[in-house]
Amino acid sequence: MELFERLSGTRPEAAPVTKDPFADLKDTIHRAVITGLGPRLYNTDTDPETLRQRVITDIQAQLSQEGGISREDRDRLVTETADDILGHGPIERLLADETITEIMVNGPHDIWIERGGRLHQTPIRFTDDSHLRRIINKMVAQVGRRIDESSPMVDARLPDGSRVNAIIHPLSLSGPLVTIRKFPERRMDLADLVRLHTLTTETLDFLQRCVGTKLNILISGGTGSGKTTLLNALSSAIPDDDRIVTVEETAELRLLQRHVLRLESRPKNLEGEGEITIRELVRNTLRMRPDRIVVGEVRAGEALDMLQAMNTGHDGSMCTLHANTPRDALARVETMVLMAGYDLPIRAIRQQVASALDLVVHLERLQDGSRRVMYISEVQHMEGDIISLQDLFVFKVDEVGADRSVSGRLLPTGVRPAFSNKFERRGATLPPSLFASSRAPTHDFLRAASR
Repeated sequence: MELFERLSGTRPEAAPVTKDPFADLKDTIHRAVITGLGPRLYNTDTDPETLRQRVITDIQAQLSQEGGISREDRDRLVTETADDILGHGPIERLLADETITEIMVNGPHDIWIERGGRLHQTPIRFTDDSHLRRIINKMVAQVGRRIDESSPMVDARLPDGSRVNAIIHPLSLSGPLVTIRKFPERRMDLADLVRLHTLTTETLDFLQRCVGTKLNILISGGTGSGKTTLLNALSSAIPDDDRIVTVEETAELRLLQRHVLRLESRPKNLEGEGEITIRELVRNTLRMRPDRIVVGEVRAGEALDMLQAMNTGHDGSMCTLHANTPRDALARVETMVLMAGYDLPIRAIRQQVASALDLVVHLERLQDGSRRVMYISEVQHMEGDIISLQDLFVFKVDEVGADRSVSGRLLPTGVRPAFSNKFERRGATLPPSLFASSRAPTHDFLRAASR
């Protein structure tokens, strides 16, 4: 198998790649148009539509000198060359498709998308490695990043907020690789999450009350489970007069309140200096008089600073992290606190966690591609050396169809949370009907879920 790949340069199971007969022509026209327009291509004062029309006119003028090309091929060449010059080449149409949530480029001839939570291969192709590299360079240059053999891996953000990860030779042995996580132009709200069955009406009401009452909330889940989407949606329940500071590695949050301060970390520069980490930004937020701190994702030692902020008057703060269960989420917080570099006793860390966090909301992406809240769990007090974690709502799977579709419902366990006293202190209410045991899962299911 490995010998075949070395000799042929392709994977044996891949479909044969057909070379674009117009590849050389497109490359020639591309260079001619760029040379002709020069700095005008990068003039930010130029109207984008006017610039695109000028580029199309120049491409058509170049094509008029070529004979033996059908009208259909000419139209395709104009569109594809314009996308190369002004946009992101063959994947420009994928970026414009709002139903696509992820674009995965596995080399120039193998492009996949995620739509509706499921992966689909596309017939779209780049001409070759150099064509794909040119588009990658354009993406990262837009945000002042670079990618080359000395720095062959990069995270960047497109102007529309989409997150890009690119990796090239020598780290990638499969050609240039690009993964783009797209974000919809319209931010999903809590009503959308109910419509998509991520939440129920009852849990929507409950979470809105928790955010309004300034509980500290941790959102956990796997990659692509919808953590950032839920965090964005929950932020809509924050009062408009709160001063909010957001901290992110790559800016993705879109809070709509009037008083929002957005901070984004900075990687090292060309000299390997100038890095500003998430942890430094979280520390700095404490000097900015925030009412609430929202961290897009906790990955390392900033977990300690986030816990300390929650324990020193910054109630109502929220963050996300990767974990497989609510219990795993708390264990990961402990691990990340240790990454801060302090030799703290485990019991002291757990006391900080139990004191700081009120609620863990855990999401999963199920086998049918749907994203569901699986647990809403209360973080209670310490019992010996263990943090007590009480499930308030648990997702019960009713049926898995032949097409892998999952039907079920997020149901209350019948347990009223111990943090009800925080609602009373703030003059808020928490109706007992939200936790009515008549809708609760069976005892056997809860016992299995706790395992």
